This record gives sequence, C-alpha cells and structure tokens, in this order.
Amino acid sequence: MSEIKRTSSTILGAAGEHYVMAELLRRGVIAAKAPEGAPNMDIVTTDLEGNRLLAIQVKTRRDYKGGDKGWHMKAKHEMLFSERMFYVLVDVGQSSDTPPAFYVMPSKVVADACRISHQIWEETPGVNGKQHNHSDMRRLLPEYKHNDRMRLDLNQEQFMKDHTAGWLEKYRNAWYLLGLE
Repeated sequence: MSEIKRTSSTILGAAGEHYVMAELLRRGVIAAKAPEGAPNMDIVTTDLEGNRLLAIQVKTRRDYKGGDKGWHMKAKHEMLFSERMFYVLVDVGQSSDTPPAFYVMPSKVVADACRISHQIWEETPGVNGKQHNHSDMRRLLPEYKHNDRMRLDLNQEQFMKDHTAGWLEKYRNAWYLLGLE
C-alpha cells in the first residue's frame, strides 16, 4: 500500500467532490460542480428527466487524521437543511490504494448531529473542570462517547445512545436516499 502524500485541505476537498461526482455519474445521475462560491452546495444533481433537483455538500477527511476521525463542520451547518439538500461524507482512507468510503446523509440528520453534539460539548466541562471556549467549529463524528462529566437532558441522552460506534453505517453508500436512481 502506498501512503497518501500530505496535501492541503483544499486539494483534499476537491478530490472528495470529484469522487462524489464520479460516483453519481457512474450511477446514471446528472451531476455538475456548483459555481465557485455557491454558499451551500458543492454539487447539483438531477435525475435523467430533470424532475428531482438536489444540492449536495461534500465533506472529505482522511482516516488517519484527527484523533476523533470526524469531519470538520461549522456553526452554519446546524441550520443548513432542506428536503432537497444532502451531505456526502467522504473518507479517502489511509492509502491511495484504498477506495473512498461514502456516507450519504440527509441534511437534517447532519444539522441535528452538529447542533446537539456541540450543545453537549459546550455544557460539559473540560478535563480540568474549565468551561469550553465558544467556537464556530463543529465535528461530525463516527462515534460519540459519553463521559462522567456529561450532564445530559433527555434529548441529549437519546442522541448519545443513537450515535455510538457504527451509527454512520446505515448511511454508507446510501445513494438511494437521493431518490435519483
């Protein structure tokens, strides 16, 4: 296996977008890169008849980067959802010989995960008991872990139960959620 060379996040993001476009086109879906600077989408798609227009936001990561193995998000992603907007999370793996993994998710699922997990993070004291500083950054994680410092309300407790290891697997290659094939 050959190691993936260190590349900038911009190049990695572009690679993820191209992987997703290639996968959509391979499946017979009309897909095009959104214009540079389009605020809430990377790819626009439709079925062959032009009856189902969708916006797709792509988030890409490397398997070995970051201890939590999550995807970078921002505060805006908590409020960014629509029936016609989806995320495709791409994991390019540890080597260039590994095919990318795709997680196709409704934007509401991503928005809720960003919002609730960040609320929990803000309300949970850090290791030294200090309050976390305000941050615009969010992390969408493949596993959310409970710790003793967490004091959760019922909604947060349910979120933690529903988002343990493996919660993303139902979205792996879930291209059918787009309703385009």
